[in-house]
Amino acid sequence: MELPAPFFWLHGQIAVDLPGARALFTTKAAGNLGLLTEDPGAPANRARLADRFGIGLAWRKQVHGAEVHVVDAATDPAADWIEADGVVTRTPGVAPLVLAADCLPIVISDGRSVAAIHAGWHGLADGVIAAGVAALDSRAAVHAAIGPGAGPCCYEVGAELLERFSEYDAARGRHLDLTAIARSQLEHAGAAIIHDVGLCTICSAPNLLFSHRREGAGTGRQAGIGWLTS
Repeated sequence: MELPAPFFWLHGQIAVDLPGARALFTTKAAGNLGLLTEDPGAPANRARLADRFGIGLAWRKQVHGAEVHVVDAATDPAADWIEADGVVTRTPGVAPLVLAADCLPIVISDGRSVAAIHAGWHGLADGVIAAGVAALDSRAAVHAAIGPGAGPCCYEVGAELLERFSEYDAARGRHLDLTAIARSQLEHAGAAIIHDVGLCTICSAPNLLFSHRREGAGTGRQAGIGWLTS
């Protein structure tokens, strides 16, 4: 399967280089990374992924909110989890991670800091993208990469949700274009360059990506991960 430039395949995962950073969007090839799913293999899947790329994963317990935390160390899985939907670091070797299975995973970088943002409709409505960009060092141009998520081809919602996002012209009949909303919010927050992989989790090949809508609540989770490279 060919990816749109500048995305490329890397060890079975979807990658793209941002200024001073790399963004990685995992696929089913990395296994289920959701520690709160009923999959006993998830911790080992995370450990293998971190080892392969030489990174320490930093995450929070996602609650579909807009809080973003700045961290300087990898997360201890045994520690009590803190709630947030975005993680930012300025520390080399530390890799912010968010999980998704239809929501948008977004990685942003300004060359000095890198963030991973979990952006479902709740987070988009509450301002998680603006919070993520604001938490960057932001003395240089911000670049963003939008990973796979529910696409406008498949993401059917109710009239109330379409009305909630009416200012973004994101209604596609009864479907909502989450990526159009995210792109608009990134631009408004000051992102200079935005890359979108354009993959829909719902109608993609079943062996490629997890999808809550297609596979149900018990499905696995893929990740959006970013880390500094210079």
